Amino acid sequence: MNTAEGNFFEQPQTLPTDFEFFQSIVSSDNITNITIERIISTGQKTPPNQWLEQDRDEWVMLLQGESELSFEDGRRKRLKAGDYLLIPKDIKHRVESTSSEPSCIWLAVYFQ
Repeated sequence: MNTAEGNFFEQPQTLPTDFEFFQSIVSSDNITNITIERIISTGQKTPPNQWLEQDRDEWVMLLQGESELSFEDGRRKRLKAGDYLLIPKDIKHRVESTSSEPSCIWLAVYFQ
């Protein structure tokens, strides 16, 4: 499976002028069971001592606002508008913070 992490709004330094630019964000020949959600956060975070863990892969993009995620292995990831991230299934993670002004608007895609 191809996976990526980056900012959706950042553009390559050079773009073609005679055709559109296409970039694969997540791809697999056998993706099934897809759910696409919009999530709006207004300061919410994961309760203390609790971990989130999906039974499917989760590709998430923060469209508006700022957030910070942490992972059981100690990694932390600050997100700003346009940032996206693939969280593989069974990876324990937490939402440490979400902005309330502006609210966080997320696009989440769950798949197997």
